[in-house]
Amino acid sequence: MNGVSVLGELTPRSLDTFASYGERMSSLIIHHQFLKSGLHSTFVDARSFMITDSAFTKAVPKFDIVEQKLAELVVGALKTSDVVMTQGFIGSTPQGITTTIGRGGSDYSAAIVGALVKAEEIQIWTDVDGILSADPTVVKDAKKIRVMSFDEAAELAYFGARVLHPETIRPAVERNIPVRVLNSRRPEYGGTLIVAKPETKAHCVVKSIAYKEGVTLVSIVSTRMFLAHGFLENVFDVFHKYCTVVHTVATSEVSISLTIDNVSALDNIVKDLGEFATVTVSKPKAIICVVGDNLRNSAGMAARMLGAIPHININMISQGASEINLSFVIDEEHVDEVVQKLHAELFADADAMTEIFES
Repeated sequence: MNGVSVLGELTPRSLDTFASYGERMSSLIIHHQFLKSGLHSTFVDARSFMITDSAFTKAVPKFDIVEQKLAELVVGALKTSDVVMTQGFIGSTPQGITTTIGRGGSDYSAAIVGALVKAEEIQIWTDVDGILSADPTVVKDAKKIRVMSFDEAAELAYFGARVLHPETIRPAVERNIPVRVLNSRRPEYGGTLIVAKPETKAHCVVKSIAYKEGVTLVSIVSTRMFLAHGFLENVFDVFHKYCTVVHTVATSEVSISLTIDNVSALDNIVKDLGEFATVTVSKPKAIICVVGDNLRNSAGMAARMLGAIPHININMISQGASEINLSFVIDEEHVDEVVQKLHAELFADADAMTEIFES
């Protein structure tokens, strides 16, 4: 801290060092509480096995090395201990410099460890009863989902569901390990079970409604690029150049509409796109995402959704790229109203589907 004060600059590397202390201290507290309670607990510092690159504040684990280190340091300890205590969120470079994995890093760490040690189940303990049919702060009677597929959970996480980070369940999917989301304040609740393919007799198309706020809609029109084979390539090369992720896309013969949430390079993006197209930027927008198995092949679902909000202007619709996701863009100010009306329409019969939902 004195060094940062003297330099007058907080680098990402220094920030990771500071941010690591909460995880390091809390894990030691729990480890010693386990020992006090009579459990044989072995403490393993995550930085000894969670080896990452040097992208400080958003480091990426090196899975091959992590798997090797886990086998050396954790798997053996599991055979002789009641519990192995370690940390999530933090790791280190191959040179031993502390890193953090970033937002959702603790859940992601748990999924990596669970997948690589071939766990029977990965549990994520949070402050809600599981994954819900909508944000409970917006929809008061949101239903808890008992079981859902990996694909559904990944779509919800990517489009704003706050229980899971988009990357969290990827290691579990790759190793086909079930993930259970539970409430640490109410451990008696069964939570939500996420599996590769749910085995339920009940037929339910829509599982949940998510939303992503703070979105910017970019419309790109170029009549002189009409049917030109390089138009799409030119457009996405610009976004790649400025390391900006595109979330949803809709195209016609002469135009593209797309959404982004990182606007740090927006001025440069618009300038570069302006060399071959006319660009219009609209904000603040929001993406509403309706998720459910086989949504694309369920006749009438799109009409049912849009019919529930006939007075809302839809700026863009994206369907077809995924079988389980229908997304559309609206003005951000209408998010609460739209989510509430969609939930009332799509989950009117949810109470009867006790195999899938719990009130």
